[in-house]
Amino acid sequence: MEWTEPGVFEVAPGVYRIPLPLPNDGLHTVNVYAIDDGDGLVLIDSGWALDAGETALESALGELGRGFEDVRRFLVTHVHRDHYTMAVALRRRFGTKIALGAGEQPSLAKVIGRRRDGYRDLATWGAPHLAERWRAVVESIGEAELRDYEEPDEWLRESDLALEKRVLRVLPTPGHTRGHVVFVDVESSLLFAGDHVLPHITPSIGFEPARPALPLGDYLDSLRLVRDYPDLRLLPAHGPVTESSHARVDELLAHHEDRLTATLDAVRAGTGTAFETASKLGWTRRGRRFAELDLFNQVLATGETAAHLDVLVHRGLLTADEDDGVVRYAVG
Repeated sequence: MEWTEPGVFEVAPGVYRIPLPLPNDGLHTVNVYAIDDGDGLVLIDSGWALDAGETALESALGELGRGFEDVRRFLVTHVHRDHYTMAVALRRRFGTKIALGAGEQPSLAKVIGRRRDGYRDLATWGAPHLAERWRAVVESIGEAELRDYEEPDEWLRESDLALEKRVLRVLPTPGHTRGHVVFVDVESSLLFAGDHVLPHITPSIGFEPARPALPLGDYLDSLRLVRDYPDLRLLPAHGPVTESSHARVDELLAHHEDRLTATLDAVRAGTGTAFETASKLGWTRRGRRFAELDLFNQVLATGETAAHLDVLVHRGLLTADEDDGVVRYAVG
């Protein structure tokens, strides 16, 4: 979905999709959803704190006859900067309240505390060369960018959230991040899915400042949780609105089972570490070789592979042993 120009698209009565630009080669836009809520708006996600994004959001709100001062509250699905940081920037100017999933507390505390240690997992996964390169990237992040992050006004847990015109069910859906949440409007059959369920891509799993023990296991459980609800209209953070949450959840569950099989086969063929295994797998829908990926995507791929390996250990199909700080996997 390439960025063209600001716009507002009504996706349900009183609910509007506002795509905002991103400075990425892969993802060009992030969807912010504006909910008409009486004399104000509630926004689900906020966009990245960039001048181009702020201009586009201001223009879109203007099409609705609103301005930033009319936004009462940001309900943010997760802490990634393309979802969270615009909310922080606008709160500083307008006092708008921000709510974020309670599970994001450990990762956000690391970011706010300037604990730039995210590269250490890579050494554990058998990729010390990637760890050194990623360390240089992490340590180059300027103080200005780190100041884009602050704590929210409210930590969200599973609950019913009463707005003026509708009730949203807050569902913790850890996986993409440990504190990811989605919002279900049962009465209107809407799923504000954030990055949990995306229509054309699979969200990254297993690389974040405070990585949980079994991120892929968490993600699969979260997919099944959403699948237990009635089939809902899918309002994702990236990509188009689609009509069936069930159809896409089923595809994602099947995809990860296929990846688990491929990962197990790679270990059976002789790989030992997460890095070695990732290097033997195909990546993206095109099946690209690991060596063809840029540094950022190699880092994500290694973390994702470790997440799959750990599920295979949890299922009793592999064993994991640490040797000199490196985790090695073998057929159990």
